[in-house]
Amino acid sequence: MSISKEKFKELLREKGLKVTNQRLLVLEVLADHRDKHLTAEDIYELVKEDYPEIGLATIYRTVQLLLEMQLVDRISLDDGCARYEIGESGAGEGKHHHHHLICRTCGKVVPFRDDLLEELERHIEKETGFHVLDHELKFFGMCMECRKRQNSTEKHVEV
Repeated sequence: MSISKEKFKELLREKGLKVTNQRLLVLEVLADHRDKHLTAEDIYELVKEDYPEIGLATIYRTVQLLLEMQLVDRISLDDGCARYEIGESGAGEGKHHHHHLICRTCGKVVPFRDDLLEELERHIEKETGFHVLDHELKFFGMCMECRKRQNSTEKHVEV
């Protein structure tokens, strides 16, 4: 699901932001790499391909502004790096992020879009009066490819 440049321009204007090449390029890079969870440095390398005069500091400022405007989301995958992804459409109250499955063996990150926590949120509100606006969930384990590799290695060792 790729978002058009015109849609990005509209989103920026809706947030009261001036439409600039830097902002459009950052949004386009994040949209084109939707499931990659890019660092600011990753974004810089990709933007630089089309806009070589851009500086890393500009990317940091742009990402921070887009984050504040809820057009991008910051995620932590517990690897010490702040990573960014395009915000879910309709950012704001009631928005739920997709969740992440993180392989402890190879570091692969798999997005998981089913949100099964609404019942838990209702229970929390009923029991405590606390209204959940958003949540983030990470599962750590081993991806299918690493499990297959591990199983094939174990079979060879047994022989």
